[in-house]
Amino acid sequence: MNDLLNSLGVTTSGATPARSPIDGAEIGRVAYDDAGSVETKIAASVVAFKAWRDVPAPRRGELVRLFGEELRANKDALGRLVTLEAGKILQEGLGEVQEMIDICDFAVGLSRQLYGLTIASERPGHRMMETWHPAGPVAVISAFNFPVAVWAWNACLALVCGDSVIWKPSEKTPLTALATQALFERAVAKFGAAPKNLSQVVLGLRDVGEMLAKDARLPVVSATGSTRMGRELGPVVAARFGKSILELGGNNAMIVTPSAKLDLATRAILFAAVGTAGQRCTTLRRLFVHESIYDKLVPALKKVYAGLPIGSPLEKGTLVGPLIDKASFEGMQRALSNAKDEGGSITGGARALEDKFPDGFYVHPAIVEMPDQTKTVCHETFAPILYVMKYTDFDAVMARHNDVPQGLSSCIFTTNMQEAERFIAASGSDCGIANVNIGPSGAEIGGAFGGEKETGGGRESGSDSWKAYMRRQTATVNYSDALPLAQGIEFAV
Repeated sequence: MNDLLNSLGVTTSGATPARSPIDGAEIGRVAYDDAGSVETKIAASVVAFKAWRDVPAPRRGELVRLFGEELRANKDALGRLVTLEAGKILQEGLGEVQEMIDICDFAVGLSRQLYGLTIASERPGHRMMETWHPAGPVAVISAFNFPVAVWAWNACLALVCGDSVIWKPSEKTPLTALATQALFERAVAKFGAAPKNLSQVVLGLRDVGEMLAKDARLPVVSATGSTRMGRELGPVVAARFGKSILELGGNNAMIVTPSAKLDLATRAILFAAVGTAGQRCTTLRRLFVHESIYDKLVPALKKVYAGLPIGSPLEKGTLVGPLIDKASFEGMQRALSNAKDEGGSITGGARALEDKFPDGFYVHPAIVEMPDQTKTVCHETFAPILYVMKYTDFDAVMARHNDVPQGLSSCIFTTNMQEAERFIAASGSDCGIANVNIGPSGAEIGGAFGGEKETGGGRESGSDSWKAYMRRQTATVNYSDALPLAQGIEFAV
């Protein structure tokens, strides 16, 4: 473990242990920031921003390009550390680092495309234009399940937009953050002209996040986590007129119609429902199956579930690694108990490999056949629980699909063009992501990522999400010798 951390430039020291969900073993120690050090880092971020905002955007993109090269050179090591600290299988750990590389490439191109508008003025001899300027230091608060990719989605865009970045990772995954920061510092050294403290990491618990949320020197706070966290953080940022980018709960659904290709649907369900042990924000949690194919699809799913390889995510062939900790396991068991009380029939869900990993919380992914979309189904539990329900009418299932507080990702499997188009129409899925014949997981960085309702409304990664890290300015230039007023107003002295 020390060799891995050393290769990534991480020296661990401090009073707080970092543990692996694989077996509960300590894999390093970190020192939490106190209030004084957080204050110092915020002040340093402000200084860095004031220097960085005047660097031409294509030059800023060069730093991100160099960071992408560091990630390419260290993909295997950082991906392995993601697996060790977050518990996702190695292929997914490597995939997460690839997401970081991809967003670097996206941001480098973006650094030459921070376009504004030229707007026709109603006044003769005037030119009106819209420009975008760096917003200021950006705080990024990330979650354990994507410990490095979510930071990269935010940071790479913020950096090319001219902002500095201060990052509070989950207290459950501090080592991956320190490793990422070390790789970024290598890129800075090669770049040669970046201000100090352009990117910083602060470690700690809730109190550290609260300091970031409350500080008016941080105009943008991007926070990924639970809906509860967002409910508390959002008003704090808003009270000081800051801008928050919230990526919160997801209770994602799939509709499988009579015309669906069931082999595709089965594969999509499997990856989306059990990948990352059900701990993705885009995990498939609700499955609506037409009554005409229910007795064919659901038994096939149970058969596949029964043979899922559960084990250490470092071992080749494993598809289901551990839950992040004991609290997550207990939350899963409570949800299953509640679902049973509401009439659910449960297949799977028990703890696995307890004899081999007494301090690791592995589970058999659960299929829960529900009579209806109950209170428990409407609540997101961050675990591999798939609630399965029958439907008969398309309009009715669309209403049930949308009848949850969350609105992140959604999908339909159908070969009926009308059903597909209705699903992605204005009256269809109310989610930020709507897919046809692919599952709800596996978003690409080219599209803006985020959702509606209790998901928070934020957008990260591709598309025009860069605008969230900048401030808009409308400027008008009068190049005439007259002073005509808008709206034809006459104000003669």
